[in-house]
Amino acid sequence: MFTAAAIAQILIALAFVSIPLVRHRYGADAQVAAEKELARQGVRPEVLRENGLRFDASGHETWAPVTFAALMVVAAGLNLTAAGWAEPISWVFQIVILLANVLIVYSNLTAVSSVTAAFTKKGDPELARIDVKAFLDAADHGFPRWVMKQLTYARHTIVFGGSLLVLIALITA
Repeated sequence: MFTAAAIAQILIALAFVSIPLVRHRYGADAQVAAEKELARQGVRPEVLRENGLRFDASGHETWAPVTFAALMVVAAGLNLTAAGWAEPISWVFQIVILLANVLIVYSNLTAVSSVTAAFTKKGDPELARIDVKAFLDAADHGFPRWVMKQLTYARHTIVFGGSLLVLIALITA
């Protein structure tokens, strides 16, 4: 059963690594699309850079998923070597991964309201003028359609389903 858990954990790691890889490859296109939308709205595109808003693989878009992937690789390695503490490490890491993915789904579902609130909080009248939904939709269209639909759904399915498999393997071990 620990081999099945390790395989699931490796797949989960790959799912998380897909985030910065896709952002590295297509983030510049999303940035251009977002800036064009801002220009269409009469907002200076530079406002994004001035406020640290990027669609590439910088910052948390890399360190967070790579950290989660590393946790899964460590747990998988322990499970494959049948290390004595593989089980407790897998329990802790898997719960962290599940909670992290729930937060990712939540942030994706609430992106418009959370970005709107962040813009309002800044007190910048230029940011307050932005139609955030149109802005985020434009950025999303900067990524290939398969990224926003198939890859996102596949990643969540792998993370949630793989985590369930790992937890079942740990319970039945």
